[in-house]
Amino acid sequence: MSEHWKELLPIDDYIVRTNGILQDFDRKVLTLLYQPLIGALCYSLYMTLWSEIDVNRLWGDKNKHYHLMNLMQINLDSILNERKKLEGIGLLKTYLKDGETKTYIYELQPPLSPENFFNDGLLNIYFYNRLSKTSFNKIKHFFTDKSLNESDYKDVTSSFTDVFMSLNPSELKTSENELSNDLTVDNHNEFIIRNDAPDIFVSKDNFDFDLFFAGISDSLISLKAFNPKVREVIAKLSFIYSFNTIEMKSIVLQAIDEKDEINIEQLRKAARDFYQFSHGEALPRLVERIQPLNYRTMNLKDPQNKEEQLINQLENISPYQLLVSISGGAEPSVSDLKIIENVMFNQKLNPGVVNVLIYFVMLRSDMKLTKNYVDKVASHWARKKVKTVKEAMDLAKEEHRNYQEWAQLKRKNNSKFPSSSIENDDVNSFSSSDEIVRDDHELRKELLDWLEGKKD
Repeated sequence: MSEHWKELLPIDDYIVRTNGILQDFDRKVLTLLYQPLIGALCYSLYMTLWSEIDVNRLWGDKNKHYHLMNLMQINLDSILNERKKLEGIGLLKTYLKDGETKTYIYELQPPLSPENFFNDGLLNIYFYNRLSKTSFNKIKHFFTDKSLNESDYKDVTSSFTDVFMSLNPSELKTSENELSNDLTVDNHNEFIIRNDAPDIFVSKDNFDFDLFFAGISDSLISLKAFNPKVREVIAKLSFIYSFNTIEMKSIVLQAIDEKDEINIEQLRKAARDFYQFSHGEALPRLVERIQPLNYRTMNLKDPQNKEEQLINQLENISPYQLLVSISGGAEPSVSDLKIIENVMFNQKLNPGVVNVLIYFVMLRSDMKLTKNYVDKVASHWARKKVKTVKEAMDLAKEEHRNYQEWAQLKRKNNSKFPSSSIENDDVNSFSSSDEIVRDDHELRKELLDWLEGKKD
């Protein structure tokens, strides 16, 4: 079932505020740079929230969520889903105050500047993969202009002291305390300013820093060089390129400068060079990642039954490799890859969970990946906060059991199907560890055989 009601209700209040002034130029950045990443509906939610703020103000009025539903003509489930996308990409912070009626504050964050976006090291790579090279270069060109060649000109700008006189002693009669009090903003108020966009948050839990530092010797580089910014970049690069701790150690050692500090730009370049040396000129894709170590339940364990064998396999293969195997070794279709890439980016599902999703959807839709169905399952699993392969398999089995119970009930009294966030087709999904999914379709059997370890 859809469970947004546990988190959000139409009668819940919300107030929109902005983290500093948003400007008209931000609209162009959001439209051309962010929209290809978050999609039109998510972009529309940001713009709708922004419209509730008057020009040169930071706060909007209090509204109910059903007001937002009516404005956008979408259900609350979709609003929650798109809201989380905005949070994940750094465009929204959400605050909650519990009470008789919940009150949310939706704080809109400014987008990155075009320069920071194209040098982000995370968003720029996904943006590049979303567009054709022609479109990418066209948009990049839109956000650039001729630079000033200062060598041809001399700076003749006047300074403050060239123009203004010092104050007379009589003008300084105001006491320092009085002046300080007059300049201070009243409590609970703040100056209206233009803030910079926050960095994209990548959880450091995805990278094992303890294991990483265990392999770093003080004779090579001091641990003091790993300041919070460097650690953040290491976690981000590991996330983008799926580097393990050993690979990351090798990359970091290439980025040490003459001051025995880690040069962040050199670190990014070393990571990119290392990846392209191993994978050719291609940039990394989300579909080529595998399950993070901290979300593997079979790591360093020997499988004891078929189910554990399946979990182990799905934890150690990327969605791309799974699709290749399903296709009999052929390259997956661009449309299938795009569907899965979108799910991984928008719903933040782990690769192993996406493998289960692929398995689940294909067994229930005649070996096809249908975008609407994949999105529906993915958003349901994201709301359930599914992180591990086992959690995904258990949820899929539960969905199948619910369907079987409904099917039996329907045969008895032809009752109506209960509401559910996931459509249930008359096809089996996961079996128990000792059962086999019933279907004689050759490709489906090939998939099941491979997943159960009967084939390499």
